[in-house]
Amino acid sequence: MENMRYEYPATRTITKRAHVGVVGSGDLEVLLSPSQTANTEVIVHTSVDGYGHVWKSLLDRFFQRYDSAAKIELNDFGATPGVVMLYLAEAVEASEGAGANS
Repeated sequence: MENMRYEYPATRTITKRAHVGVVGSGDLEVLLSPSQTANTEVIVHTSVDGYGHVWKSLLDRFFQRYDSAAKIELNDFGATPGVVMLYLAEAVEASEGAGANS
């Protein structure tokens, strides 16, 4: 199991939590909550070791478009980069829209 932490600057805030996916399904779980700082903190827990460079590249690309301050926890069990991007986008949409979980 590998754990990584990344931080990105943010210009907006969110007020809702979001939960997307289920790690027990053999894929990915995204937990998104409002941040107490002006940055986005991403914590990745993955069962696949040695892919830190892929996670960094994927998250760098995602956070070029997403600028809300949040704390995001990714619990990964071998999801592909496309699935990660999809679940992250779904969590952001849920946190900014009416479909967010409290």
